[in-house]
Amino acid sequence: MKNRTLPIAALALSLSISCASLRAVESVVQDMENAANAFLDSLTKELKARATFPMEVEGERTNWHFVPITGERKGVDLKDLNDAQEKKLTDLLNASLSAIGHTKVKKIQDSESILFMLEKSDHRDPELYYTSIFGKPSSEGAWGWRFEGHHLSLNFTVVDGKLLSTTPNFWGANPAKVLSGPQKGARILKEEEDLARAFLLSLNSDQRKKTVIADKAPKDIYSSDDPKVYPLGDAGISVADLNARQVKGLNQLIDVYLNNMPSKVAKERRMKFEKDGMDRVVFAWAGSAEVGEAHYYRIQGPSFLIEYDNIQNRANHIHAAWRDFDGDFGRDIIWEHHKHSH
Repeated sequence: MKNRTLPIAALALSLSISCASLRAVESVVQDMENAANAFLDSLTKELKARATFPMEVEGERTNWHFVPITGERKGVDLKDLNDAQEKKLTDLLNASLSAIGHTKVKKIQDSESILFMLEKSDHRDPELYYTSIFGKPSSEGAWGWRFEGHHLSLNFTVVDGKLLSTTPNFWGANPAKVLSGPQKGARILKEEEDLARAFLLSLNSDQRKKTVIADKAPKDIYSSDDPKVYPLGDAGISVADLNARQVKGLNQLIDVYLNNMPSKVAKERRMKFEKDGMDRVVFAWAGSAEVGEAHYYRIQGPSFLIEYDNIQNRANHIHAAWRDFDGDFGRDIIWEHHKHSH
């Protein structure tokens, strides 16, 4: 009798944890919805028209970029917000990100000032970051929002009060390490680089042969800013071939990306890809393992892809992104939602 009862108890506990996790994430979504509406209410009629777009399966919502384009980005930029409106936007960012993630956002924006001093180019501006709201923020129906500028693109999708997607999310750093001036030595994406290298160096020679897929790093992340992402093959070393200490090291690296989001969201995201099977997660490296030399890595599971490179500007320029194969922009689930709604 005990053998039959224990699995049922375990299932009940699992369901209880899942429900608690779902309720926790729903509270994050409610905060996000309230903050988004407060931001929209603070805007003038003209700014609101620039900030809002229809919630389409494709179209402007999937037209994302992480390069410093000028005159092409849609949405309302920081230059046109007054202090009160910018405070409402900060509240929306705080609702959507962890403190760690929001700090990175501010540092990435601030790095534009460093680039301006180095290049004297007008497009290097910490206020050239744009906010777009898609659909009507509500607990019913579909809506989303985006915050984007050079080296930053954050995309969120909500359907019927549930956070379906936080991807694509892209984070960049140029310079990855400040080489001179008052901020000399500062590094925005320090852990993304250091923990990956530490993991690589924890592997034995046979494991390294599987892991290093090319002596030279590619020119950029393969997924780029494509609207849809696809698996990049199974080259690399799988979690199944790691010892416990190495698995811990890889998980610490994955957590760096997860922890940009609120803890409740990060926890549910981890539960989702662990359900797919951690043994199916593969890590691959290309380029040099030496500090200051060009390198690239990716972490790929059945449903997600993390890509990172540090190649440009003599390996002092980082691109890092989290993509979901079926979940970017909540595309597939949004499509099903519209199909059944109509």
